[in-house]
Amino acid sequence: MHTTQRLSVFEGQRLVPLAAPTDEAQTATLRRGLVNGGLNIVEIGLRTPYSMTALSELAADRDLLVGAGTIMDAAQAKEALAAGARFLVSPGFAGDVLDTALRHDAPYIPGIATATEAMRAWQAGLRLVKLFPANVLGGLEFIDALKPAFRDMSFMPSGGVTSDNLAEHLAHPAVAMVSGSWMTSAAMLDRDADEVARSVRSALETASGVHA
Repeated sequence: MHTTQRLSVFEGQRLVPLAAPTDEAQTATLRRGLVNGGLNIVEIGLRTPYSMTALSELAADRDLLVGAGTIMDAAQAKEALAAGARFLVSPGFAGDVLDTALRHDAPYIPGIATATEAMRAWQAGLRLVKLFPANVLGGLEFIDALKPAFRDMSFMPSGGVTSDNLAEHLAHPAVAMVSGSWMTSAAMLDRDADEVARSVRSALETASGVHA
Protein backbone atom coordinates (compact mmCIF):
# COMPACT_ATOMS: atom_id res chain seq x y z
CA MET A 1 0.00 0.00 0.00
CA HIS A 2 1.16 3.52 -0.76
CA THR A 3 -0.50 6.71 0.34
CA THR A 4 0.19 10.39 0.51
CA GLN A 5 0.15 11.56 4.11
CA ARG A 6 -2.20 14.49 4.70
CA LEU A 7 -0.22 16.86 6.90
CA SER A 8 -1.96 20.18 6.27
CA VAL A 9 -3.75 19.80 9.59
CA PHE A 10 -0.38 20.41 11.30
CA GLU A 11 0.44 23.60 9.42
CA GLY A 12 2.13 26.05 11.76
CA GLN A 13 2.40 23.52 14.59
CA ARG A 14 5.82 22.80 16.12
CA LEU A 15 4.80 21.62 19.59
CA VAL A 16 2.62 18.61 20.36
CA PRO A 17 2.05 18.35 24.11
CA LEU A 18 1.35 14.81 25.27
CA ALA A 19 -1.06 14.27 28.14
CA ALA A 20 -2.95 11.40 29.75
CA PRO A 21 -5.56 12.90 32.08
CA THR A 22 -6.87 10.59 34.76
CA ASP A 23 -10.07 12.43 35.65
CA GLU A 24 -12.38 15.31 34.81
CA ALA A 25 -10.42 17.79 36.91
CA GLN A 26 -7.14 17.06 35.10
CA THR A 27 -8.91 17.31 31.76
CA ALA A 28 -10.32 20.72 32.65
CA THR A 29 -6.91 21.90 33.83
CA LEU A 30 -5.36 20.68 30.60
CA ARG A 31 -7.88 22.49 28.43
CA ARG A 32 -7.64 25.78 30.32
CA GLY A 33 -3.86 25.60 30.39
CA LEU A 34 -3.59 25.04 26.65
CA VAL A 35 -6.14 27.71 25.73
CA ASN A 36 -4.75 30.30 28.13
CA GLY A 37 -1.22 29.50 27.05
CA GLY A 38 -2.06 29.96 23.38
CA LEU A 39 -1.63 26.42 22.08
CA ASN A 40 -4.47 24.62 20.26
CA ILE A 41 -3.04 21.12 19.78
CA VAL A 42 -2.71 18.16 22.13
CA GLU A 43 -2.08 14.43 21.88
CA ILE A 44 -4.03 12.39 24.42
CA GLY A 45 -2.12 9.24 25.24
CA LEU A 46 -4.57 6.37 25.73
CA ARG A 47 -2.77 5.17 28.83
CA THR A 48 -5.39 5.52 31.56
CA PRO A 49 -8.97 4.25 31.92
CA TYR A 50 -10.15 7.86 31.62
CA SER A 51 -8.09 8.83 28.57
CA MET A 52 -10.74 8.11 25.93
CA THR A 53 -13.29 10.12 27.89
CA ALA A 54 -10.80 12.98 28.17
CA LEU A 55 -10.19 12.81 24.43
CA SER A 56 -13.92 13.04 23.74
CA GLU A 57 -14.38 15.97 26.12
CA LEU A 58 -11.50 17.93 24.61
CA ALA A 59 -12.44 17.10 21.03
CA ALA A 60 -15.87 18.62 21.60
CA ASP A 61 -14.05 21.97 21.44
CA ARG A 62 -13.45 22.22 17.69
CA ASP A 63 -10.92 25.01 18.26
CA LEU A 64 -8.62 22.33 19.70
CA LEU A 65 -6.76 19.94 17.42
CA VAL A 66 -6.95 16.76 19.48
CA GLY A 67 -5.11 13.61 18.53
CA ALA A 68 -4.99 10.14 20.03
CA GLY A 69 -1.67 8.63 21.05
CA THR A 70 -0.54 5.15 22.13
CA ILE A 71 -2.81 3.66 19.45
CA MET A 72 -2.08 -0.06 19.36
CA ASP A 73 -4.55 -1.51 16.84
CA ALA A 74 -7.38 -0.75 14.43
CA ALA A 75 -10.12 -1.20 17.02
CA GLN A 76 -8.56 1.41 19.28
CA ALA A 77 -8.00 3.71 16.30
CA LYS A 78 -11.67 3.47 15.31
CA GLU A 79 -12.80 4.19 18.86
CA ALA A 80 -10.50 7.22 19.08
CA LEU A 81 -11.68 8.61 15.75
CA ALA A 82 -15.30 8.11 16.81
CA ALA A 83 -14.51 10.04 19.98
CA GLY A 84 -13.28 12.97 17.89
CA ALA A 85 -9.55 12.39 17.38
CA ARG A 86 -8.27 14.23 14.31
CA PHE A 87 -4.90 12.49 14.10
CA LEU A 88 -3.43 9.21 15.32
CA VAL A 89 -0.03 8.47 16.85
CA SER A 90 1.37 5.08 17.81
CA PRO A 91 4.62 3.87 19.42
CA GLY A 92 5.41 1.77 16.34
CA PHE A 93 4.19 1.21 12.80
CA ALA A 94 0.90 -0.74 12.47
CA GLY A 95 -0.59 -1.49 9.07
CA ASP A 96 -4.13 -1.86 10.39
CA VAL A 97 -3.93 1.53 12.09
CA LEU A 98 -2.72 3.07 8.82
CA ASP A 99 -5.62 1.46 6.95
CA THR A 100 -8.07 2.88 9.48
CA ALA A 101 -6.50 6.33 9.29
CA LEU A 102 -6.74 6.28 5.50
CA ARG A 103 -10.40 5.32 5.54
CA HIS A 104 -11.13 8.27 7.83
CA ASP A 105 -8.76 10.71 6.08
CA ALA A 106 -6.87 11.20 9.35
CA PRO A 107 -3.10 11.73 9.56
CA TYR A 108 -1.17 8.85 11.10
CA ILE A 109 2.23 9.35 12.75
CA PRO A 110 3.82 5.99 13.58
CA GLY A 111 6.78 5.57 15.85
CA ILE A 112 10.06 4.30 14.40
CA ALA A 113 13.19 3.11 16.17
CA THR A 114 15.24 1.59 13.35
CA ALA A 115 16.12 2.20 9.72
CA THR A 116 13.98 -0.81 8.80
CA GLU A 117 10.94 0.71 10.47
CA ALA A 118 11.62 4.06 8.81
CA MET A 119 11.80 2.29 5.44
CA ARG A 120 8.53 0.48 6.08
CA ALA A 121 6.83 3.79 6.85
CA TRP A 122 8.46 5.42 3.82
CA GLN A 123 7.30 2.61 1.51
CA ALA A 124 3.76 3.13 2.82
CA GLY A 125 4.00 6.75 1.71
CA LEU A 126 4.39 8.28 5.16
CA ARG A 127 6.70 11.26 5.33
CA LEU A 128 6.30 12.26 8.98
CA VAL A 129 7.22 9.75 11.66
CA LYS A 130 7.73 9.82 15.41
CA LEU A 131 11.22 8.96 16.66
CA PHE A 132 10.47 7.04 19.84
CA PRO A 133 11.95 6.81 22.39
CA ALA A 134 14.17 9.56 21.01
CA ASN A 135 16.46 9.99 24.01
CA VAL A 136 17.18 6.25 24.22
CA LEU A 137 17.88 5.97 20.49
CA GLY A 138 20.32 8.85 20.31
CA GLY A 139 17.97 11.69 19.50
CA LEU A 140 19.23 14.17 16.95
CA GLU A 141 22.37 12.12 16.23
CA PHE A 142 20.15 9.22 15.18
CA ILE A 143 18.15 11.53 12.92
CA ASP A 144 21.43 12.76 11.42
CA ALA A 145 22.32 9.15 10.64
CA LEU A 146 18.96 8.41 9.00
CA LYS A 147 18.50 11.63 7.07
CA PRO A 148 20.86 10.93 4.12
CA ALA A 149 18.77 7.86 3.24
CA PHE A 150 15.40 9.40 4.06
CA ARG A 151 15.86 12.83 2.52
CA ASP A 152 12.14 13.59 2.18
CA MET A 153 11.13 12.32 5.62
CA SER A 154 10.54 14.53 8.66
CA PHE A 155 10.66 13.49 12.28
CA MET A 156 8.77 14.21 15.49
CA PRO A 157 11.12 13.30 18.37
CA SER A 158 9.27 12.01 21.42
CA GLY A 159 10.96 11.05 24.65
CA GLY A 160 13.49 13.20 26.45
CA VAL A 161 12.44 16.52 24.92
CA THR A 162 12.36 19.19 27.64
CA SER A 163 12.33 22.94 27.96
CA ASP A 164 16.13 22.79 28.21
CA ASN A 165 16.71 21.12 24.83
CA LEU A 166 13.58 22.25 22.97
CA ALA A 167 15.35 24.91 20.91
CA GLU A 168 18.07 22.47 19.84
CA HIS A 169 15.47 19.99 18.62
CA LEU A 170 13.38 22.55 16.77
CA ALA A 171 16.45 23.98 15.06
CA HIS A 172 17.20 20.65 13.38
CA PRO A 173 16.15 20.84 9.71
CA ALA A 174 14.66 17.32 9.74
CA VAL A 175 12.49 17.95 12.81
CA ALA A 176 8.98 19.04 11.88
CA MET A 177 7.54 19.02 15.41
CA VAL A 178 8.40 17.75 18.86
CA SER A 179 6.26 15.73 21.23
CA GLY A 180 6.60 15.87 24.98
CA SER A 181 4.85 15.88 28.32
CA TRP A 182 6.93 18.45 30.17
CA MET A 183 4.14 21.02 29.70
CA THR A 184 1.26 18.68 30.48
CA SER A 185 2.51 15.88 32.73
CA ALA A 186 0.29 14.36 35.42
CA ALA A 187 2.17 16.40 38.01
CA MET A 188 1.46 19.60 36.06
CA LEU A 189 -2.21 18.71 35.68
CA ASP A 190 -2.48 18.14 39.43
CA ARG A 191 -1.38 21.73 40.05
CA ASP A 192 -3.33 24.40 38.20
CA ALA A 193 -4.10 25.66 34.73
CA ASP A 194 -2.03 28.81 35.24
CA GLU A 195 1.13 26.76 35.68
CA VAL A 196 0.36 24.73 32.54
CA ALA A 197 -0.30 27.98 30.66
CA ARG A 198 3.03 29.46 31.81
CA SER A 199 4.88 26.36 30.61
CA VAL A 200 3.03 26.46 27.27
CA ARG A 201 3.78 30.16 26.75
CA SER A 202 7.45 29.59 27.53
CA ALA A 203 7.63 26.74 24.99
CA LEU A 204 5.87 28.81 22.34
CA GLU A 205 8.28 31.67 22.95
CA THR A 206 11.20 29.31 22.49
CA ALA A 207 9.68 27.90 19.31
CA SER A 208 9.04 31.35 17.85
CA GLY A 209 12.73 32.19 18.17
CA VAL A 210 13.94 29.09 16.34
CA HIS A 211 14.30 28.80 12.57
CA ALA A 212 15.02 25.28 11.37
